[in-house]
Amino acid sequence: MKIVINQIMTVSSPPHMYGTASIEARMRDVLIALSPAFCAAIYHYGVKALHTTAIAVIAALAAEYLYQRVMQKPVTINDYSAAITGLLLGFNLPPDVPFWIPAAGSFFAIIVVKQLFGGLGSNFINPALAARAFLLASFPVHMTNWTLAPDAVSGATYLAMIKENPLFVPELSDYTALLIGKVGGCVGETSAVALLVGGVYLLARRIINWRIPFFYIGSFAFFAFIFGRTGFFTGHNILFEVLNGGLIMGAFFMATDYATSPITSNGKIVMGIGCGFLTVFIRFFGGYPEGVSYAIIIMNLFVPLIDKYVRPRVYGKGVRNRRRKAA
Repeated sequence: MKIVINQIMTVSSPPHMYGTASIEARMRDVLIALSPAFCAAIYHYGVKALHTTAIAVIAALAAEYLYQRVMQKPVTINDYSAAITGLLLGFNLPPDVPFWIPAAGSFFAIIVVKQLFGGLGSNFINPALAARAFLLASFPVHMTNWTLAPDAVSGATYLAMIKENPLFVPELSDYTALLIGKVGGCVGETSAVALLVGGVYLLARRIINWRIPFFYIGSFAFFAFIFGRTGFFTGHNILFEVLNGGLIMGAFFMATDYATSPITSNGKIVMGIGCGFLTVFIRFFGGYPEGVSYAIIIMNLFVPLIDKYVRPRVYGKGVRNRRRKAA
């Protein structure tokens, strides 16, 4: 009996996902997960945060639309991926940067990092983080001019304070400020509670895998204790270190990006541990007080190598050799 199958199957660039959920639905869930942090940013920073994120999102959508029209490709702005890139970039910027900073960053993220490498799923590093690194290297004054949130307890970021004084001892009010977001910093990374709510939502909806954020934050805490800011095994105030900067946002929303993270479970563990180690190394021994962005970008570059060598054993492979040795 001869069976003829006329269906043509098209295989796209990885990552490959199966199930009934569409790209649009998953991206929409990410936007929902980011909404608590967005609301917290508006509450603490006011219209400045709204302007920065809105410009970044609009510029990202415009960049993707214009590039695809010029190159005569299908326009894909309706899949929300460009909107998420713009929103994440806005979250990684100080709230009162000049309007051209988020616009330039979004064009760089969408055109240079995403579209020139093939579009969604083909970029080898996170577009939003790559844009932040580009802006930080090009316009360091604007990118490190932190705005003080109303009623905030400090005008400088806590990471800068710890970098200057490793023996800094936080008080209860300092922890409260980090949890609710009354500190100077980027638009979306200040309120730890808002980011955790979004992260739990992504885990509950199975949009992201738990391994990367768990091992990222866990390994960061472990290495922060081992190395310490004043010497080996002198790490203290580990929870304060975890709540600071962009660690929580990076662990849940950046390092878990489908296109730039490993596809296997063990690979995700390696990714998380690598990000945790590099974040500690950059924060403690580098000249820059924060290290999340660069840690994730560096690990993005290692993802092909991780996928190549950290793979599950093929079922049945090696059984014959073990039987021969046993005999």
